[in-house]
Amino acid sequence: MIGDVGTPVLKAALAGLAQRQRVSADNIANVNTPGFLAGRTDFETSLRSAVRNGTRPEISGGTTMRSLEPTNTNGNNVNLDAETVIATETGLRYQLALNALDGKYNSIRTALRTS
Repeated sequence: MIGDVGTPVLKAALAGLAQRQRVSADNIANVNTPGFLAGRTDFETSLRSAVRNGTRPEISGGTTMRSLEPTNTNGNNVNLDAETVIATETGLRYQLALNALDGKYNSIRTALRTS
């Protein structure tokens, strides 16, 4: 896997997606908590920058910030419908990245068996 850019990118994406899933679950758990502000996770910006610059992406969960979306009367701004979509989309993206990484490892296993 020397010189392989795809594997570190996929691993960084998996870490970021896992963090987004945790933040989304926290948002959903606090949907009725007065004053709770939803969290938002961004790992794509740093991942995109690393890929563009040809550097190895940092494997972290990205950055998590509180949402500045308007709040309802109790000061909470969690939108359950939006969070459900985010959680579903994140799960699908995670599965896609995991499948891609698994495909890379399967190729290596196959190459090792035939040598």
